[in-house]
Amino acid sequence: MSSQIDPAGKPAPSADATEWAARANQAARSVTRSFGRRLLFLPGTHLGAVSLPSRTIKSLSGPWHYWWQAHYVDCLVDAGRRELASKTKFDGDSRPSAGRLASRLVTTIRLRNLLRFVNDYYDDMAWLALATLRLEKLAEETRNPGRRRNAYVRKSLTLQFDSASTDDFGGGTFWSTKRDFKNTPATAPVALYYARTDHAERAQKLVDWLNSKLLHPDRGVYRDGLRMSQGKVVVDEAIYTYNQGPVLGALLELGGDDNLRRAALLVDAVKRELTLPGTQVIRGDGTGDGGLFTGILLRYMALAARDARLPATTRETAKSLVRSTAEAFWAGRREDPNQAKGRRGTPAIVFSFDPQRPASETYPVGAAVELSTQLQAWMALEAAATL
Repeated sequence: MSSQIDPAGKPAPSADATEWAARANQAARSVTRSFGRRLLFLPGTHLGAVSLPSRTIKSLSGPWHYWWQAHYVDCLVDAGRRELASKTKFDGDSRPSAGRLASRLVTTIRLRNLLRFVNDYYDDMAWLALATLRLEKLAEETRNPGRRRNAYVRKSLTLQFDSASTDDFGGGTFWSTKRDFKNTPATAPVALYYARTDHAERAQKLVDWLNSKLLHPDRGVYRDGLRMSQGKVVVDEAIYTYNQGPVLGALLELGGDDNLRRAALLVDAVKRELTLPGTQVIRGDGTGDGGLFTGILLRYMALAARDARLPATTRETAKSLVRSTAEAFWAGRREDPNQAKGRRGTPAIVFSFDPQRPASETYPVGAAVELSTQLQAWMALEAAATL
């Protein structure tokens, strides 16, 4: 097994598969125990607090981040897949399985979202649709079939994606119900969702639009979007880490020579454009929504690392990027016994939002820690555990 890169850019010993799984379990326990709570104290509900210490006791009066919760579902599905393989619950036999918590979370998202899965942002809905689709497959494999709720999620949200994927701006998917901005954050996960639900033609059409409108001709990564400004369509040139992830996922899901060739080029572009100098560690994108970005990219980079259709050099590059970045998050963690709610005397882990800086610097003792950033590190560790 090859060496990884630590946060300082120096070679570090690589963890084996067992160690990566153990690390992912520690992250899962830390997030679910520290951030997980009932909605309005209702039994059978589960939701992630936006930050700790929590700013509010009442779950309905604080800020609502729908898409953070969607990625929380995805992380729980990752843990559930490892439970299925190991036949051991991530948090012990006396506590709910990851799949059960994920199911509760999906139900609670609907309750918190005023009894609807639909909201104003199509990218938010796409992330939940993708996570719920994975949850349904996990339920089938564990012989615990999903309820009609999962079919309802797919039906209602697919209608939303169909309405948002229009010929305006030449194609693509609108970002929000304002319908003045079409971007990679919405188009890419919708394309991936279509590809995973047997709508390959729709998915390919969206991918072709991304390639023609938002792929940077020189850098090889995808720009943020197209918006209407003073009567003209203008390109938003921002390059974000997470935008590359679902595009990569859609390319791999669709397959075919052209898509696979583009996927290989994208892996190389991520290494060239989005890693920190002298390392194979993918950069962080800050806090708030940006606190999820690097983790999302790593989720899909791990798919590339395992895809035998890609060249061996591409797979090795993807694997190195995943493991190096996950190793950096792990190396920079700190323990916080005050966040673990006193359960079993196990301290919570606090991860940095920047893989190049330790949590003792980015989240010193007493600082508010955001759910998004902790999900990001958990995602990174889950991605590494799949390799």
